[in-house]
This record gives sequence, structure tokens and C-alpha cells, in this order.
Amino acid sequence: MRLNSIKPSDGANCSRRRVGRGIGSGFGKTSGRGHKGQKSRAGGFHKVGFEGGQMPLQRRLPKRGFASLTKGETSEVKLSALNKLPVDVIDIKVLKQAGVVPRSVLTAKVILSGTVSRAIKLQGILVTKGAKAAIEALGGSVE
Repeated sequence: MRLNSIKPSDGANCSRRRVGRGIGSGFGKTSGRGHKGQKSRAGGFHKVGFEGGQMPLQRRLPKRGFASLTKGETSEVKLSALNKLPVDVIDIKVLKQAGVVPRSVLTAKVILSGTVSRAIKLQGILVTKGAKAAIEALGGSVE
């Protein structure tokens, strides 16, 4: 195969529309622009999103941006932080009282960062695969 022999497959490319070439072409006379009005004229232009004076859609919708509405509900907890807690049964209340997570969060997720040296029991807390394996290896459990 050579670069000068490459062609698009059959039916991939269409010939361009030739407007204003007689009534039999389907695009004669008005050339597919309809009758009268700004959009039928040469140079007839209005800005993108313009709705004829009506308040445009992009201004009618509320401005929320891309900030996640659930961003502040979950907090990450390192395994090493769990190791420093004096209790063996850990839930979200214990983490809040110890100051490991902010009081405003609804859930916490334990990630594999650091080590744990004793068996602990987690209740109602999300756990990554690696952290779960590390906890269960020492005889701990995740509920």
C-alpha cells in the first residue's frame, strides 16, 4: 500500500451541495433558505444562543458550575490514624470525637496509607480493598 493509492471507502464522502442550480435540483431559487427573514439573506447573522430577544437558555438556567454537591460528605482516613485511636471498635462517631474527621462529614473511607499494628473492628465505614486486606490480616473485621 502506498500513500498515493489510499482512498476513502465507498459512500464515505458525498459530493458537496450545489445550490441555486435550477428547480429540478431541489435546491434552486431560494437555495434551501426558505423565504425572507434574516437567515435567508447573505450576511444575515446573529450571535450564537440568540433567541430573538427572549432570555436565552444559558441565562435562564441556574449557575451551578462543576462543583460536586456531595463533595464534603465523605472524608478519607489513613490506616495509621486508626492505629493511634485508643478503642478497638471504630465507627463514624468515634472518628468525629477523636478529631480524625470533621464534624460536618456524613461518611468516612479508610485508605491504605501507613500500617495498623492491632486488630480493629470497623462499623459503618467505607474501606478500600487494600485497607480491608491489611485489617483482616491482623484478625480485625469490617462491617
